[in-house]
Amino acid sequence: MRPPSTALGRVSTAFALTAVVAAFLIFVPLHRHWFDLKVYYGAIGYWGEGGRIYDYLKPGTHYGFTYPPFAALVMLPMMVVGWYSAIAISQSLNIAAAAVILYICADATIRREGWTRWFTYAVLACLFAWMEPVRDTASFGQVNLLLLALVLADAWLLTSATARARRLHRLAGLGIGLAAAIKLTPAIFIVYLLVTRRLRAAGTAIAVAGGATALAAWADREASRTFWTEAMWNTDRVGSLAFVSNQSWQGMLARLTEPFAEPSRAIWAVGVLLLLSLWVWRARRAVAAGDELAGFALTGITACLVSPVTWVHHLVWLIPGIAVLVDAGLRSAPGGERRKRLLLAAATSYLLLCSSIVWLWRWNQGGIPGIIGSNAYVWISLALLLLLPFRAVKDGYGSHDHTRLSATMDACAHATESPSPSRLSAPQASPTPPDTKPAPSGSGV
Repeated sequence: MRPPSTALGRVSTAFALTAVVAAFLIFVPLHRHWFDLKVYYGAIGYWGEGGRIYDYLKPGTHYGFTYPPFAALVMLPMMVVGWYSAIAISQSLNIAAAAVILYICADATIRREGWTRWFTYAVLACLFAWMEPVRDTASFGQVNLLLLALVLADAWLLTSATARARRLHRLAGLGIGLAAAIKLTPAIFIVYLLVTRRLRAAGTAIAVAGGATALAAWADREASRTFWTEAMWNTDRVGSLAFVSNQSWQGMLARLTEPFAEPSRAIWAVGVLLLLSLWVWRARRAVAAGDELAGFALTGITACLVSPVTWVHHLVWLIPGIAVLVDAGLRSAPGGERRKRLLLAAATSYLLLCSSIVWLWRWNQGGIPGIIGSNAYVWISLALLLLLPFRAVKDGYGSHDHTRLSATMDACAHATESPSPSRLSAPQASPTPPDTKPAPSGSGV
């Protein structure tokens, strides 16, 4: 489908698409009513009044603050603003983070293809906002987009050939370090830097994460002790692992075994080791091919799979992988099978992540349809980890080289199996009412 050829056509299309997405976000009953932001806001206020932050529970629930103490320091400004100001600040930060993510993931593709930049970004922003993980992050008042933006900023610093990036190259690792101090999941990117031998950036990330953690310990020694020895390990604060929103390897195992038995720890551990081994091998190959964004994408995908708890809103970490699929498809020969298959895989993954399809099996996860449907996002993550193509690029983002492609990409040209895009209609009622919604930050990982 070609974009409009006239300025009026582009303006009209952008306006119409924006109106449709805005209407969907406003009127479709999928809003989470700032549930997580209420937890943060209440916990910070309780802490500011002299309470122990990890003792706080949102009234009427068993959900409390589950992030490391440094995250509480970052959120301290909420003590001096009203509730509606907190919402406005949260959404403003999410918008700014979305702009960073779209720029890093898409700008080189836009320039190479010669597309009208403002129009393409307008369309991408609408498509971005439509994704369920993005919608949930915004309406829960979550921090996932901010963490993704911090991590991808390091990917840009490591590979961009712009003069500004070269001047700032020494700062690579800063974003990952801050993200890891705020929430544990991004710490896997420090391991990524180590296994791909970016030791300077890894050292920076470790120093920043360690310094931020030490600062939090200095600010409240008791809170730090409680988090690292108690709160971090208290899985009772996160809800049922089998809940359909938990789209991790452990969540899938729990849905296969409960209510008859607990998921096997041995099977979970073996699966995690296999996933991590596959990730290390593929991440090194991505960096060897010069495709840093693919390496970062594989790392985010792996984090979602191996984390004990990966709520749907955590799946923003899959967005760079979809961007790599699209770019790899566009780099392929026009009209060729590779181009069609890669773009089809990207479209299928995107549509499934927009569909809220897993909620169709919220109450019944049994049988073959339940195993497939209730774990739809796990299957997407596994497929991306196994089959994500690598692009032979010179600077990670800005190369116009269409000739060299990795061997993995050649193999992926024949991989057409993707989760079925059928039954894409979203549920007609909010899938997570306040009395059943699991804590979105899980065990802090």
